[in-house]
Amino acid sequence: MALVAVLPLLLTACGAGGGKDRTSPTAPGAVTAQASSATSVHVMWRASSDNKAVTGYEILRDGTTAKEVPGDRSMIDVDGLTASTPYRFTVRALDAAGNRSVPSAPASVTTPAATPDDKRPPSAPARLTGRADGTGAAVLTWGRATDDVGVTAYDVYQEGARIHSVGGALTTAHVTGLRPGTVYTFTVRARDAADNSSPDSGAVDVTTASAPGAPPSTAPAGLRASVARAASGSATEITLHWVPPRTGGDIGAYQLFLNGAPTTTIVPGTPSPEGLGSYTFTVTDPPTFTVTDPPGTRYSVKIRARLPDGKWGDFSAQPTVAVP
Repeated sequence: MALVAVLPLLLTACGAGGGKDRTSPTAPGAVTAQASSATSVHVMWRASSDNKAVTGYEILRDGTTAKEVPGDRSMIDVDGLTASTPYRFTVRALDAAGNRSVPSAPASVTTPAATPDDKRPPSAPARLTGRADGTGAAVLTWGRATDDVGVTAYDVYQEGARIHSVGGALTTAHVTGLRPGTVYTFTVRARDAADNSSPDSGAVDVTTASAPGAPPSTAPAGLRASVARAASGSATEITLHWVPPRTGGDIGAYQLFLNGAPTTTIVPGTPSPEGLGSYTFTVTDPPTFTVTDPPGTRYSVKIRARLPDGKWGDFSAQPTVAVP
């Protein structure tokens, strides 16, 4: 009887916590800290590994948690800093069980002096070019911007969102974390110590290499957008041009997305002699869009084709235009 009574307890004790994850992630590597302005620093690191999965990263400033980001991120801007001040950043990884890695090696940086009277933004970076670096990365290069005080950073934007920053002395960036066989549109802005940002550089499209065995991309290529005031002067007109994808059959329609939301279906007409598709539309649909857009209003556009088998293909790049 004693054995019968004790055995369930032993089984319970063996099972309790037997599957608990007690393995911590590895420490993030290659941590760098770059002052983007007098009050912000861009922190980057190499991803950690874990026996199950890394779910987040904790960014520590002088030993105190400053930011937390999801596990698929490997960079972050830390704002609200003090000008002309040294800082020491470390990063540690977290998993779903609450295990934390040891802190990374530290990265030290000193923010530049504030220039409160500087209200003039830098010029736009020129001659932006890009190339794919395998299936998941891109290399961007541009010409230096000029500023009345000095450029402290260059910010890389992808579809209107800042995804990367490098120091003002650099004119190239290595962007990672991209998907295979995908078209990306990049622009670059220069920034000074007073946090003034330049206009966008020209855009560049980069298509990452396809994964081994993957089918060719079905995305419309070379999508370009231009914006103008309608003849009435009150509405905004956007004109698109693109290279239709090679699908082995006729394309029945394109789906247009404006600022990330599906907007309309385009029935393709006869391509131009150069083989380009084109479409012009007016942005006048309140309440999402105002009839009279103030100068500088930005719109991002992308399209995808309905393939001969009836399915939607890959998205094009997503250029952004600003109302004059």
